[in-house]
Amino acid sequence: MYQKILCGLDGVSLYGVISICIFFGFFTGMLIWAFALKKTYLNHMGDLPLNSGENTDPSTNQNQPTKL
Repeated sequence: MYQKILCGLDGVSLYGVISICIFFGFFTGMLIWAFALKKTYLNHMGDLPLNSGENTDPSTNQNQPTKL
């Protein structure tokens, strides 16, 4: 049923080509971005769920209030 509707539309093949190009460009961009990430950043992000809210990097404690 849907094939008959889509075949009756003029220029529907153009939409298929455009959608494949957009998908391929997005997928390629995400692959390049994923491979360009630094290993230290990935390890830090991977350890975030395991930390119990404690900050292990002393250089980022500048804006936290001190406990009295």
